[in-house]
Amino acid sequence: MEPTILYEDKDILAINKPAGLVIHGNGLPAQTGKTKEPTLVDWLLSKYPQIKEVGEPGRNAKGEIIFRPGIVHRLDKETSGVMLIAKTQKSFEFLKKQFQNHEIKKIYHAFVVGEMKTMQGTIDRPIGRSTKDFRLWSAQRGARGEMREAITDYKVISKFQGYSFVEISLKTGRTHQIRVHFKAISYPLVSDSLYAPKHKNTLGFERLALHSYEITFTDLKGISHTITAPYPEDFIQALILLQNH
Repeated sequence: MEPTILYEDKDILAINKPAGLVIHGNGLPAQTGKTKEPTLVDWLLSKYPQIKEVGEPGRNAKGEIIFRPGIVHRLDKETSGVMLIAKTQKSFEFLKKQFQNHEIKKIYHAFVVGEMKTMQGTIDRPIGRSTKDFRLWSAQRGARGEMREAITDYKVISKFQGYSFVEISLKTGRTHQIRVHFKAISYPLVSDSLYAPKHKNTLGFERLALHSYEITFTDLKGISHTITAPYPEDFIQALILLQNH
């Protein structure tokens, strides 16, 4: 469950986050009889205690402050792959601005259910809250609340046996955007327990089949870096399985 370091300088860290590792806790006491779930923040503070006050704290459901040291962007708990961490307040502000200006390029790889008919395209559908479940977002008719612009580009790398392996890049960064958009066009992500709970996958995934594959950013010296995160074991096994067919 420990991340691996892919790139590091005195200001910025790029890690490969394993699937199953949550970014930070909610600041609330653990339920009776349960141990506290390990988080990425725990790991960061054990290795870089000096970054404790870097970034912007958040608040939990009770309004209590949650520290998120160095966290400039997030990946869902089940998503693996490359993620940037700020080691100083100056680099936090610098990276945050790049994200806000859409200057950081992120590429994801994912397995989706179904053999996609179009080999590449753009999903341009605004996202709002689902009317069925407060945990879900929706890019379909009937979504409630403010509809926020969301644009996803995709390219099919390969397709076999009722699945497609796709490369995805985001022009906006909405919560669950990839999952919501592919659900909206009827190609939900493999093993997505929230958005496609009834789909049984034969690829062996026990978590969401989404990997943050590559990120391109500029460091404080103005040098551009492209960092790639190696596939985890479940991605490798799924690719072997498809190739064998």
